[in-house]
Amino acid sequence: MRHLFVIFVLALLVASGVAGFLAPWLLWSWVLLGPIVLLGLHDFFQTRHSILRNFPVLGHFRYLFELIRPEIYQYFVESDTEGVPFDRDERSLVYQRAKKERDTVPFGTKEDLYEPGYEWINHSMAPAHHAPEDMRVLIGGPDCTQPYSASLLNISAMSYGSLSANAVVALSNGAKIGGFAHNTGEGGVSPYHIEGGGDLIWQVGTGYFGCRAADGGFDAERFKETVSHENVKMVELKLSQGAKPGHGGILPGAKVTPEIAKIRGVPVGQDVNSPPGHKAFSTPTGLLEFIAQLRELSGGKPVGFKLCVGKRREFLAVCKAMVQTGITPDFIVVDGGEGGTGAAPLEFSNHIGSPLVEGLIFVHNALIGYGIRRHIRVIASGKVTTGFSALKRLALGADACYSARGMMLALGCIQALKCNSNECPVGVATQKPHLMAGLVPSAKNTRVASFHAETIESLCDMLGAMGLDSPADLRPWHVMHRISPTETKHYGELYEFLEDGALLRDPLPASYQRACTAASAETFAHVIAP
Repeated sequence: MRHLFVIFVLALLVASGVAGFLAPWLLWSWVLLGPIVLLGLHDFFQTRHSILRNFPVLGHFRYLFELIRPEIYQYFVESDTEGVPFDRDERSLVYQRAKKERDTVPFGTKEDLYEPGYEWINHSMAPAHHAPEDMRVLIGGPDCTQPYSASLLNISAMSYGSLSANAVVALSNGAKIGGFAHNTGEGGVSPYHIEGGGDLIWQVGTGYFGCRAADGGFDAERFKETVSHENVKMVELKLSQGAKPGHGGILPGAKVTPEIAKIRGVPVGQDVNSPPGHKAFSTPTGLLEFIAQLRELSGGKPVGFKLCVGKRREFLAVCKAMVQTGITPDFIVVDGGEGGTGAAPLEFSNHIGSPLVEGLIFVHNALIGYGIRRHIRVIASGKVTTGFSALKRLALGADACYSARGMMLALGCIQALKCNSNECPVGVATQKPHLMAGLVPSAKNTRVASFHAETIESLCDMLGAMGLDSPADLRPWHVMHRISPTETKHYGELYEFLEDGALLRDPLPASYQRACTAASAETFAHVIAP
């Protein structure tokens, strides 16, 4: 194509010369041809892109199609049930419930009920009735003096900075309208969280944003000042997150405006990469002592931690420290390794961290096994967009759920997959004023509240259909899973579930023996049993 382009340009110049003598008005065609020729000449001589160098002008179509490939695939190629991370049916359901539109489906399910992986619950011939206002759980252990009554569905951690100011206001105000909680994300409590007026779960990450000392460590006085705000109902210490466990948070420099830099205490316009680990503690016992310190500084508000499960012995070491010290967190949030809204390296998002099902069951088992489950609430974080997705997590050991992407969809997210680029077309995950202007908080807050209310109502209806008296009655055997076209098992058969105190007795369960033996309350490192 390079030589054809040269021939074309030469022929065009010759033709233009002839036209200048015979029909001068044809030279006006250069108004259109000139920019194309100049673009082609630029492509021809540049050395950065081989495609453009070999195919001047025409090569740009390749980049154009690559740019709009996600939209083409989403709108014209994928079926209603095959899109990722959320298919069209899931997205449509969130939109319908957020807008209070008809959310029923005609003509039967589109799911293949005999495909391995299909899941369902069995109903009862003696159904019950539940009220949405009963779908709450009290969070606060023995050392908590200000327990919090939380909804079974709350907004997961998404920081101001990752999200726009308008998105944060709409989420917080939606939480206020609907009577549920909004996790701030590790970016800290911003003026927009307060403006929205909703109940807040303040997440403290490894960067200690909102309670950050000059050296990047923890500042107790700044923490005490922030946590005293009446909107802050709970404190969540982030150890790791599913999108990039063991990596630390990432906020691209393009999103670090002067305002965000002031809130976080970081330089303007530079990437904010939180440390992978905490400075305030280095051992399991130290973690619990830090949690006790935060609870005291907060005046007795619930304090817990969030993690994506990695090395099993490390979490078992924390459980051993709980038994030895008597210090327990008020709640533990389990995030799935399948990731979420945060910007993450592909390898971390795809291949690091336990998926939510395995992580949730393990944490529930560990707490049961050490006899401390009754003191601690477990919150499951990941891909909750329907009543069934919430019900499944409650059945596998959670007391409540977080939803991040579901709430973003309720705000108007179209799954453009540009959250990490500052180019979100609907103003949710961007700091660009002209894009953010498209999201009007007073119009979106009610959609967030409506999505929450409709999802909780769906959960009530499903519990009623099962004939259960309470969400606390849900058990692993209530959720069925298809293994093959002719074989099914419930989760109680698919996974091992421990008896209370099983990890405090000899002999230890065989599947936990190696990890328990290698765990110590004094260190996160592997220990060799005497």
